[in-house]
Amino acid sequence: MTSTSVPNTLLFLLQRHYRRQWSIRRNGGLWVATATRRDVKHAPTLIEENVEVFVHQLEYPPAGIGNFELSSERLTEGRFCAGSAKDGPLGGEDRP
Repeated sequence: MTSTSVPNTLLFLLQRHYRRQWSIRRNGGLWVATATRRDVKHAPTLIEENVEVFVHQLEYPPAGIGNFELSSERLTEGRFCAGSAKDGPLGGEDRP
């Protein structure tokens, strides 16, 4: 086997095994996975150099950040509304 055939074979196996949850590819020395569904609660993209760490993250994805729907709910519950500079602690007016 050549040095490029091992990563290519592993890529094929990972793509086949995780195809319902992740779109997997390689970019240079990086392993990259993108969630196939938009409504995931974990990180939607994984990027890792170490394939063992990458596979662990495929199985146990890290928490997602910046979920707009969740963020806007939290901001509304915090008594100010996102998107308006005057509606919040930084804008000076809190709503009762």
